[in-house]
Amino acid sequence: MAAVTLAGGSNRILQEILKGSRRCPASLAPGCWGCSQGAKRYLLRDDAVGLKDFQQKKLATKSLMSEDKDTYFRNIEEKMEKNRMILKIELKRLLHLCQTSDDVEIARKVIYRYHSENRNVSFGDYKFGPIFMRLCYELDLEILAKELIKDENLYGFFSDVQSFNILMDKLFTKGHYEGAYEMLEEMKKQHVRFTTDTYLLAFAICYKLNSPATWKVCTELLEEAQLKEIKIGKRAYVFAIVLALKQNDIEKARYIYSLITKKDDRLCTNLKILIETKSGALELVLKTLKETLEVYTSPLGKAVQVSEEVLTTIREELTEDSAFLVELEDICNQLRSSGQVTSLTVDEMMCHVPFVKKYSTTMLSKEKRVSRRTFLPLQSTLIAE
Repeated sequence: MAAVTLAGGSNRILQEILKGSRRCPASLAPGCWGCSQGAKRYLLRDDAVGLKDFQQKKLATKSLMSEDKDTYFRNIEEKMEKNRMILKIELKRLLHLCQTSDDVEIARKVIYRYHSENRNVSFGDYKFGPIFMRLCYELDLEILAKELIKDENLYGFFSDVQSFNILMDKLFTKGHYEGAYEMLEEMKKQHVRFTTDTYLLAFAICYKLNSPATWKVCTELLEEAQLKEIKIGKRAYVFAIVLALKQNDIEKARYIYSLITKKDDRLCTNLKILIETKSGALELVLKTLKETLEVYTSPLGKAVQVSEEVLTTIREELTEDSAFLVELEDICNQLRSSGQVTSLTVDEMMCHVPFVKKYSTTMLSKEKRVSRRTFLPLQSTLIAE
């Protein structure tokens, strides 16, 4: 943030940052228990993708430039023509100045040159890969990003897990599930380690493709994570559970469900009902639905909603027991009366990303009161001087 407030017109830049800090949700397609399409929304949280931070740095870079963008790009191209070395700071600045696909095409050429010159040079923890992926994320250039990350001539440039995670999140959001699956295979090929976010992406991609092959991959990854003692997030387990149900592996779905420690939310309640339904456990289905009603009537209870889609699935799976259906309809009517039936599908619940508030005017104003020289509170610094 300090870099932004150094230049003139900081209030205008600050407003642009805050204005752009909310990402517009992707359009929701109708969910369906019988298919794998459904909602197309972001998988990773905003802070995991890092798009806001990237856009903030783009504004800061532009405001601190002594020359305009076109002049800077021409100077870089001239260096390329004269076969002069591209510096780290020059590539970093170039990526933060890109605004169009034409700009990115120039950046692509510079990346190839830079990587060929610095393939064996270590720059510590600094990685250009995530910066380029965020740029492609912002400009909807995920196909170009996929081509570059698979290019053997650039092996090492995108060797970090974050580059792959950002790209897979974008491909998933755009509904390019097979392309996202290719990235999982590419990660294995390039020996890039998986993180918690990667397993979430992997299970979600396998769920969307919904085939015996992707279910096998999902179970293998789950076993791998358990052997390596890698933490698997709750949302990743959820995708694995629903995929297991779609592949009629009820026992595995029940086992994965048991791995979730906190099950008192809406999504877990719906999954529990689905597992019981697919198992043919009529009494357990009724018991769970009754408990949902009882929690609602309790003064300390938190109302949990049941998806209309799940109720429809119960009717379709268990139509032979007429007595059960009568009791089921009675409970369904009570749930509707109490406002505990939602039109959201399981897919929409699963693909929803919790909102993480990262930026606020309070936080920004606090940062401005810190000395850039001593990193101490500004007031105490002035007193000391």
